[in-house]
Amino acid sequence: MFAIALRQEQYSTYILTAQDSQSRLEVVPERGGLISHWSLQGQDILYFDAERFRDPTLSVRGGIPILFPICGNLPDNTYTHQDKQYQLKQHGFARDLPWLVTERVTNDLASLTLVLNSNDQTRAVYPFDWQLSFTYQLQGNTLTLHQRYTNQSPEVMPFSTGVHPYFLTSDKTKLQFEIPAAEYQDQQTGQVYPFTGGFDWSEDEIDVAFRQITGKSATVIDQQRRLKLTLTYGEPYSTLVFWTVKGKDYYCLEPWSAPRNGLNTGENITKLSPGESLETSVQLSATFF
Repeated sequence: MFAIALRQEQYSTYILTAQDSQSRLEVVPERGGLISHWSLQGQDILYFDAERFRDPTLSVRGGIPILFPICGNLPDNTYTHQDKQYQLKQHGFARDLPWLVTERVTNDLASLTLVLNSNDQTRAVYPFDWQLSFTYQLQGNTLTLHQRYTNQSPEVMPFSTGVHPYFLTSDKTKLQFEIPAAEYQDQQTGQVYPFTGGFDWSEDEIDVAFRQITGKSATVIDQQRRLKLTLTYGEPYSTLVFWTVKGKDYYCLEPWSAPRNGLNTGENITKLSPGESLETSVQLSATFF
């Protein structure tokens, strides 16, 4: 049995449930179309900082924020389009804007579709007309994020996109990684290192990008929680970013379609022709063992 309920607190929150798998998803359209919580068998899969969430002036730490039209940051938060400079803050603006709910489905799954359209505020920093449509589907132990990006401008639209899941963990030293890459780049120093399956947990912050990925799925096994997470992503996702901060009970494994500063360098940037749409998906499966 599948159901969708609505809870009204500081923000309207949609609660998707799949009774057979004891799976539950919470979505906050007004706060960037955010997936704030996902639980399975009564256990949280995602980390969530409720205190930061309550302050609309702060970026959210937790859940699954949406990254668009850039991933990461730009030098001086600046990019150039047709000889004009624009300012875009880290990860873009989609995670900060209110999305609209357009469809709810509770037949053989629980599904919620949200839409975000360009407006005067977005055109001031990103001079294109577009529509984003995200459909969150909950079925069994799997969460799927179906995405559609449509260029409604009279010119080619360049962008990158990504999702930024915060996974809950109590002991990072018990994490085991299966990532389809042989090396990663430190996003702070630019240095490239071989990847041998783990990280140095004594560092205050780990922020690395796997830019030469050879497959479309990655797995993390949390031996402390007895939890296996599998992340699967379609085209055009070309980069996996791993990020965590010492002393915090989360790690992030983020599929990006282009690396940091792609809007300036053009590396792996997606370009949609006028009227063209791109459809893709990211899927998360969780299994307790």
